[in-house]
Amino acid sequence: MTTATAMTDPRPVEPVRIGIVSISDRASTGVYADQGVPALQDWLSRALINPLHFEPRLIPDERETIARTLRELVDDARCDLVLTTGGTGPAPRDVTPEATLDVADREMPGFGEQMRQISLHFVPTAILSRQVAVIRGRSLIINLPGQPKAIAETLGGHPAAKGIFAAVPYCIDLIGGPYLETRDEVCAAFRPKSAQRPARQG
Repeated sequence: MTTATAMTDPRPVEPVRIGIVSISDRASTGVYADQGVPALQDWLSRALINPLHFEPRLIPDERETIARTLRELVDDARCDLVLTTGGTGPAPRDVTPEATLDVADREMPGFGEQMRQISLHFVPTAILSRQVAVIRGRSLIINLPGQPKAIAETLGGHPAAKGIFAAVPYCIDLIGGPYLETRDEVCAAFRPKSAQRPARQG
């Protein structure tokens, strides 16, 4: 009689390049300290097992500046994932979604829909948010809220609403990026069985 042994993945964990763009007129001019970049770096460092290389940017709410920064992060810095924070409301200076669509090859509307559903569990003004997500080349770009608490809620979810990051690793698989591995206690990635690799030991 033999005992089945669970398979483990012998391959090294793939490194991931992540662009983080905090978009704020006042933070970019030093009126107050930026909170978006540190909040995202902290959450991603806790959620992902992969070695991470961050490309942080702090820029004003200028449509062409935002679009140029996103192109640079994808085309030159070769980021696999780009996350923006700020500039997604209805105010005249909130132009992050327009700039993101300017650089898109394809739109991924499900991310924006789910982000608003998550935020509606906390504030009724979530319906004013205009976040979008797009694919450019082999990179996924997602607009996130501006507040650190809202960033964590949107990425990780709520008991009544799944966080968006659970779908990010498989999306990046499908567009030809690295295999993102998450810590289940922070955010359990979902992949169909056919796309899952053997469990990693330890």
